[in-house]
Order: sequence, then structure tokens, then C-alpha cells
Amino acid sequence: MPDMKKYDLILDALQKLLEEKTIQNISVSEIAQRAGIGKGSIYYYFPSKDAVLDALIERSYEKPLLTAKNLTMQTDIPPFTRMAMLFQACQSSSVFIKQNSTSSDAESAQKFAFLHHKYLSHVISKLKPALTQIIKQGIESGEIRFDYPSALAEIVLIVLAVKFDNSLLPSTPQETEETLRGLVALLEKGTDVASGTLSYLTLAPYIS
Repeated sequence: MPDMKKYDLILDALQKLLEEKTIQNISVSEIAQRAGIGKGSIYYYFPSKDAVLDALIERSYEKPLLTAKNLTMQTDIPPFTRMAMLFQACQSSSVFIKQNSTSSDAESAQKFAFLHHKYLSHVISKLKPALTQIIKQGIESGEIRFDYPSALAEIVLIVLAVKFDNSLLPSTPQETEETLRGLVALLEKGTDVASGTLSYLTLAPYIS
């Protein structure tokens, strides 16, 4: 049975190394040394360095993704309220990337490009099924009118992930707020709900 303590030591070691250098410049030997274990132990738990990174990203987003999964079962809560809660989970899931990309210069942007790609792919692919299910539940209850729930979920998550990651298209807080307001307006019109219905629910977590 895998030793979860050693498993977490490996992930912790990679996370600390990512604060100092790019993933491309980190070796399996360095991860093992930082974790205080033998190099062979790394390969007992992971087939490659990329697999260690994937596991680190997954661990970093475990709580928000669990929240998203639980929201799909809470059908007593209105769908748009659950969507807002899921958006909040999407925002908090970007914390790991922000911790590993504190500089805004070009060199830093290039340094963490691989991490950003991993982040965007993970968040969108993992949250999309939950958001799609919530939208479908809203359609079935008559609270949402839309013919393509999966496409809507993907569009919303792409916008949110890009804005919260803030590396692909760097934005000021004001620009992010404007984009989110535009997203809310499109959601309201596209799902045939009254203007203003979603503004507080969707924007409250991000706008002071």
C-alpha cells in the first residue's frame, strides 16, 4: 500500500522547487533530494516528472473540485446560486498558480507558461461536468432556458479560468470586473432570465 506521507513529501518538494525554477529545469533527482528520499522512491509513486506535476495540480484543486461535485447534488439550492458557488471554487483554484507566478515581467510569464497551461486545462475539464449538470438541472426545473448546457458550461469556464489565471491576457481588476459583468449580461440574456438576476450572485465573490 502506498505511503501517503511519502507521496505528499514528493508533491511538497516539487511545489517548493517550482518557487525557484521552471518545471523544465527541475530533475527527478532534485525532487527526491528536496523530499529527503531516494530517487527510486519517486518512480514507485510516479512514472515521470510530469505525473508528479499533474498530481500536485490535482491536490491543489482537490477542495474546489469536491465542492463542485457536491453542488450537483444540492438540488434544493437554485441553479444560479450553485453556479455562483462553483465560480467561487473556480476562483480559489487559481491560488496555486498565483503563488507560483508573482512577477509580471516577460521572463516570469515565460517561466510559468507550462504551469498556466496545465492549470487552465485541469480547471476547465474537471469543473465542466459539474457545471453542465447544474445547468441541465436548471433547464429541467424551468429556471434556465438554453439548448446547449455543455457548451454553455465550457464557455463560462474558459472565460473565468482565463480571467482568474490572469497570465494569458493580463488584466487590471477593473478590466476583470468589466469582463465578468459582460459575462453575466450574456448569461442573463442567453438563459432568458430578467436583467439583474445574476449580477449579485455571480459577481459578489469577485467585486469589492
